[in-house]
Amino acid sequence: MANDLFNDFEPVSSKQWKQQIQFELKGADYNETLLWHSPEDIKVKPFYHNDEFEPKLSVQTQASQFKIAQDIFVHDLDKSIWRAKDSIERGAESLRFTIADEKTDVAKLLGSLPLEKISVHFHLQFLSIDFVKQIDQIAIEKNATIYCNLDPIGHLAEDGNWFKNSDKDNFETLNKLSKETQSVSLMGIRAGLYQNAGANIVQQIAYSLSHANEYLNRVPEIKKPIVFEVSIGTNYFFEMAKLRALRLLFGLIAKEYNHDLDCHIIATPTKRNKTIYDYNVNMLRTTTECMSAVLGGADSVANLPYDVLYHKSNEFGERISRNQLLVLKNESYFDKVDNPADGSYYIENLTQQMAEKALALFKEIEANGGFLVKLGEGNIQKKIAESAEKEQQLFDSGKEILLGTNKYPNKNDQMAHDLELFPFVKNKPRKTLITPIIAKRLAEKMEQERLELEKQ
Repeated sequence: MANDLFNDFEPVSSKQWKQQIQFELKGADYNETLLWHSPEDIKVKPFYHNDEFEPKLSVQTQASQFKIAQDIFVHDLDKSIWRAKDSIERGAESLRFTIADEKTDVAKLLGSLPLEKISVHFHLQFLSIDFVKQIDQIAIEKNATIYCNLDPIGHLAEDGNWFKNSDKDNFETLNKLSKETQSVSLMGIRAGLYQNAGANIVQQIAYSLSHANEYLNRVPEIKKPIVFEVSIGTNYFFEMAKLRALRLLFGLIAKEYNHDLDCHIIATPTKRNKTIYDYNVNMLRTTTECMSAVLGGADSVANLPYDVLYHKSNEFGERISRNQLLVLKNESYFDKVDNPADGSYYIENLTQQMAEKALALFKEIEANGGFLVKLGEGNIQKKIAESAEKEQQLFDSGKEILLGTNKYPNKNDQMAHDLELFPFVKNKPRKTLITPIIAKRLAEKMEQERLELEKQ
């Protein structure tokens, strides 16, 4: 019956659509009026049509398998174990532990968890052979899926210094671990740093791939998937295309090393567009960002609590953030279809453009010495700072809008009394090997001015 209905209508070609649009524009130029170029110079058309669509991509994603992840900072071990168990009981399917102290009893941390049912990620703020080998032994015994996400390059980019004394020491440690571990996935790429610092989407993809290429070059015995920890911004369809382009290009690069490595993506909403004033809007922002992550093919999604900027970890904020993902999975059915973006002319076109531009930038970086060389020269930092400044100017001028902050602010909103955390960039003058890449939110200057007014 549906086929009969559509047969009653004559097909309309893209040429006919353009002619009708041109007529409606009453003489205005089609290209100047309706074509839009993003900050990455991605061309966006007013409509997409199947007679202009040539499928070129093959990006395999599994939205049906995406896991709801919970972030846990391990300080008090017993409390962390309780939080992990409670999170699992309330719907978490993956845990990401941030650990700063290598004396942490990781056997106790993992020993009482149902590792046969969940996956575990680690964000280690140190590089220790013994600690990782201990995790590997647990993974072997429990047949557990564990990702250690070791990333000395990411630490260098964010902190300005290596974990150990030199690049040689760090890569020797990784090579030793790649030979002496069996079950855990070792490598991670802290790709979210680039987004949170203000890099545009093409830069994020290219820098993440060039970052990963350093490991492929220097650690030849990588046997397990490389994990990309990605931040998701607010541009709904662009962010879907970003993840698809990243997965596509990583597969191409890995083949050059004769690897069939999986690209495992754990996605988290960005902090760059989050605010302390009118903070409930953060829930709307993180919801659409999580939707982009799932539809773009993230393997795991760790949501941000709406109050993450100014409150310490708390049960309410974490429950709400986890429930946002549970609603997407269990009530909105985001886990029912694999490859959900396939066949969308718009998303496929965006993916193609992003992939081409990111690959060109990747090749440029590699031709000029590679990621570490460009990082050491300050080139990466400079390019990100330039992109961040352009976006900041759009925000300051009101062209990029954050509701409740630079558009329709509630002047009676008071936040000074509610800050448990310092929500701005912290200045810590110290000697570093390179200039670190600094994450910064768009609303920081405006929020600091409002906080000063509260004190008057």
